[in-house]
Amino acid sequence: MSTILFENARLIDPEAGTDTAGWLLVENGAVTGTGAAKGPVPVAAEARIDCRGKCLAPGIVDLGVKIGEPGERHKESFRSAGLAAAAGGVTTIVTRPDTQPPLDNPESLEFVVRRAAEAAPVHVRPMAALTKGREGREMTEIGFLMDTGAIAFTDADRVVADTKVLSRALTYARGLGALVIGHPQEPGLSRGAAATSGKFASLKGLPAVSPMAERMGLDRDIALLEMTGARYHADQITTARALPALERARNNGLDITAGVSVHHLTLNDLDVADYRTFFKLTPPLRSEDDRVAAVEALRTGLIDVLCSWHTPQDEESKRLPFEEAAAGAVGLETLLPAALRLHHAGALTLPELFRAMALNPARRLGLEAGRLAPGAPADLVLFDPDAPFVLDRWKLRSKSKNTPFDGARLQGRVIGTWVGGRRVHGTDA
Repeated sequence: MSTILFENARLIDPEAGTDTAGWLLVENGAVTGTGAAKGPVPVAAEARIDCRGKCLAPGIVDLGVKIGEPGERHKESFRSAGLAAAAGGVTTIVTRPDTQPPLDNPESLEFVVRRAAEAAPVHVRPMAALTKGREGREMTEIGFLMDTGAIAFTDADRVVADTKVLSRALTYARGLGALVIGHPQEPGLSRGAAATSGKFASLKGLPAVSPMAERMGLDRDIALLEMTGARYHADQITTARALPALERARNNGLDITAGVSVHHLTLNDLDVADYRTFFKLTPPLRSEDDRVAAVEALRTGLIDVLCSWHTPQDEESKRLPFEEAAAGAVGLETLLPAALRLHHAGALTLPELFRAMALNPARRLGLEAGRLAPGAPADLVLFDPDAPFVLDRWKLRSKSKNTPFDGARLQGRVIGTWVGGRRVHGTDA
């Protein structure tokens, strides 16, 4: 349909910060107009969708998704990830380069771009490795990778420990206007850790890392930003100790933004309970005080981006002792209902949530998505924020089922998802 009218909608506009009743018109894959519920409604639409008072928002831009292609297709393919994303209201997947082999050359990246276009029903924008092999020794060919389609550069959860290598990469990236995404951790302190240090980790006998490791890693990266002037995004800021350093860097005019995963905003270290490996993440789950501080930082805008940090792992890698089990959790389908926990608890409004899940990541990556304004792409999600359900991990569309929310009571059902005005999830998909 070239013209679609969404009427009787509750429009969630993160750019304007509003939550209002109204209508939205889509023509040829782009938003062309919105209006209040009591205003004049366009009648020349080929299709009319009655939203029945449910929420219509920009599609989610999920920054930092792991896909198993190439090398680990049994964990997640572009097809399965795309279907999971569409079912979760995610219209743009920004993929990580921590594949086997890593995406550190134009040929591998070209394969990913082609496979994603063929198999995924949503937008896929790949990130490339910052250093060859993600080994932290030699930077990749950033310019060639940008020409091939790389939207940002990162070694994912590996820290570039060699400061000289990182400084050179940041300097080169600045010259090309490339965005570098770092993983703030002090690698020596965090090596081998499975939990955050504290009473709980001590009682469970788990190897732990101090929250200061995140602060120390961020401090080093900030110092390099002062030296190089590069564009930088911290993928995960999860501790209260790191927030003052982030705020000072912002106040000093550095081009720095930060993200956090939905798991770190809705769970804490006590959820590990009796060594439940679906709760083993990187970085590890933090204390309740850290979780509350991160939620407040997201509300105020100090932390910019809320993501799933989707990391599929097969059953064999999770059915191990906690210390040996692989870290990570899937999150493409659970990002929205899990984030809505924060809304139902009164911590964040819906426009604030979608500012962090759609508008801010799109802006940081230079995408037009994340908005409802005329001219924006018609990447949309229609959802019922109050619909209750119990999550069954075996019903997830991801190939891997490693979610910490298995059996959890959640609220928030996606009714439909549109990418460029084409429905990719829902009854008309």
